[in-house]
Amino acid sequence: MNKPRTLIVGAGISGLALAKALLDRGFPVDVVERRAEDGQALGAGLYLPANAVRTLQSIGVGDEVARRAHPVARQQLHDQRGRPLAEFEVGRIWAAVGRCLAITRGDLHEVLRTAVDGTAVRYDIEVSSVADDNTVAFADGAIGAYDLVVGADGINSAVRRSLFGGPEPRFLGQLCWRFLADDSAIPGLTDWTARLGSKGRTFLTVQLGAGRVYCYADINSSVTTAPASDWRALFADFGGPVPRLLEQGADAHFAALHESENTVWARPGAVLVGDAAHAFSPSMAQGGAMALEDALVLADTLETGPDVTAALTAFQARRAERVAWVVAQNHRRDKARNLPTPLRNFTLRRAGERLFKANHAPLHALP
Repeated sequence: MNKPRTLIVGAGISGLALAKALLDRGFPVDVVERRAEDGQALGAGLYLPANAVRTLQSIGVGDEVARRAHPVARQQLHDQRGRPLAEFEVGRIWAAVGRCLAITRGDLHEVLRTAVDGTAVRYDIEVSSVADDNTVAFADGAIGAYDLVVGADGINSAVRRSLFGGPEPRFLGQLCWRFLADDSAIPGLTDWTARLGSKGRTFLTVQLGAGRVYCYADINSSVTTAPASDWRALFADFGGPVPRLLEQGADAHFAALHESENTVWARPGAVLVGDAAHAFSPSMAQGGAMALEDALVLADTLETGPDVTAALTAFQARRAERVAWVVAQNHRRDKARNLPTPLRNFTLRRAGERLFKANHAPLHALP
């Protein structure tokens, strides 16, 4: 069977995972990335829920990821003063799906990049546009023709803009900061702990091991720009380890959070994966998981036969309901975090574990 010559635009998590899956199946693959080779690891850290870990195992990199990652055994929810609201083992949320891990974004990217044939990835190569016949124009003036073009180029995807149109990503009304901190002198930082403040503020810590902790903070905002003053003052009333962690957050990575409203990800000869298809609120930590699942499912559907268009249609159909579930659960969780503080805290004390189980239950099934 002649396999389609494929261009993957973007060498982030979804692009490299897809490249690994397709190369393993004998597809001719080129990957291009607009950023430099050393500019791929923004974002500090990642919490990998069990469905993400399962997918990494399926594409053949799970053991190496596990070697570099730190296991997450428990999830804890506290108020901003550090008083417990809910605590449970992640095994009770994910059951037989498997374990959850935490890893730096840089380590995950390195594992995936190493797993892909180095000659397949070219950096500092930007796609300007893609024509309806899959002729690709690059920013340096080069032209290429492919049987299949995959947009794995993030929330501001050039492939999506060229071929799919649709609404631009919607601002979620949230700003976030992410950084890695040294926790060797800060006791009590274990596993995954979210500290919930008033006015929609959250400060999350995820233990990475080796004296490192991933810190994520977010606030509600009506604008997409960072405050002019030091952002850390917004969390000055948080207790516990937060003040000492904030001392290390001066150079945190800032982002305004958006959600994709485009629900068409496939057309003849082209398809979108990861954030290019469906950027999410980070509430369920499913952005990376859905991107990895996209890669595996797309590789599987393309392998089923020579009809690329039919495979892309099958990919869209197979992914739509699962992605829609994650979007809906994110909306519910983001709404809940903005409940009046006493009501939110009461709800989490009474039903925190049950709510988390319900959020994730359909994701136990294979994608």
